[in-house]
Amino acid sequence: MNEKILVVDDDKQISSLLEIYLENEGYKVFKAYDGSKALELIKIKRPHLIILDIMMPKVDGMEVLREIRKDLNVPIILLSAKSQNIDKITGLMTGADDYITKPFDQLEFIVRVKTLLRRTYFFNKKEEEYKDEDILQLNGLTIKKSTHSVYINERFISLTATEFEILFLLANNSGRVFSAEEIFEIVWKEKYFQSNNTVMVHISNLRDKLHEFSEGEKIIHTVWGVGYKIEKN
Repeated sequence: MNEKILVVDDDKQISSLLEIYLENEGYKVFKAYDGSKALELIKIKRPHLIILDIMMPKVDGMEVLREIRKDLNVPIILLSAKSQNIDKITGLMTGADDYITKPFDQLEFIVRVKTLLRRTYFFNKKEEEYKDEDILQLNGLTIKKSTHSVYINERFISLTATEFEILFLLANNSGRVFSAEEIFEIVWKEKYFQSNNTVMVHISNLRDKLHEFSEGEKIIHTVWGVGYKIEKN
């Protein structure tokens, strides 16, 4: 699979550098230098992943992200020169899958890209890693691993790849409490670091989506001071 990646950044030097990094890994790269052009290219090229800068002319990255999330769950990595936690949280709450602060290391960037693509498109490649059946059902939830499909009371729930993995992890281990650190290291396959709110933000988004269709029933429970779990009814 020759994945298509859209790089959206008004800094042409950075865009060209990212293009080199990605093409060296075998990806097909398209570039946009403003948000309006990015939205046009997304419709035409249908990229498998989007690298999106926040600060851009015409339409900024956050607005592009909101527009994308109206229709698509394509994986998105935000780029920002801002390192404040609030910017990261805002980006993740808006629907981004990951967030990288400029300047960044080339190796870290490529690892993040490969990890997110693998989570999104190759979740079921190595079936020997999973002993459970393809379809998981509990508490009104139906989760189909091979297609990343989730239904609650037979109504389809649109989740990002990251949200799906967190939900599947908790549901496939019902009753077990996972700390934020465990969730991060299993899903992101990276070392957890202190003051990392990434898991909390994704759990919050996931709860909002599930709550809309669960008729008020709480699915993901917080065990204060420990972590999160889904309890089998």
